[in-house]
Amino acid sequence: MFDLDQFVADCRAAIAQDSSQKSVREVVARAVSDPAAVFKCIGEPKRAAIQPLYRSNDLTILNVVWPASFTRMPHDHQMWAVIGVYTGREDNIFWRRLPGSSDGRVETAGARAICARDAYPLGPDIIHSVTNPLSRFTGALQVYGGDLYGVIRSEWDAETLCEQHVQAAPSVGLFEAANAAMRV
Repeated sequence: MFDLDQFVADCRAAIAQDSSQKSVREVVARAVSDPAAVFKCIGEPKRAAIQPLYRSNDLTILNVVWPASFTRMPHDHQMWAVIGVYTGREDNIFWRRLPGSSDGRVETAGARAICARDAYPLGPDIIHSVTNPLSRFTGALQVYGGDLYGVIRSEWDAETLCEQHVQAAPSVGLFEAANAAMRV
């Protein structure tokens, strides 16, 4: 049975034991192995959202509900992350900085589909874009090894792939715009 308070406690204990994402990945994998239990605790996705579940200096836990057919531009986190999909699928494209680029441009470096019941670790230097290729919501528990809201991160322009620095709540406005578009 998924219990949010216990999940947070288990994530905290995991990073106390090992500051890398290795131990946290095991906690997230256990949680998403039973999607029905996650639904019972936090509800089935009904609208696109980035819902903070826990935040401290060394740990951020989000419930991210990706809108149908939605793509999030390339971005980084400036810390490790573990993505655990409990319903749907997210397709990740990984990017690398172009050597010698004065504007921080990136190029593709790989890809990975993360399906329901998968828990996938991302290193602290990863740049990725995310697409929900489905015609329904995708839900993911996302755990970060730091305060995601307290760091200056980078996003890359969807058309030019040039770097822009941001310090804000991740993509909340984009998700609200997707909800508004779905109502039309």
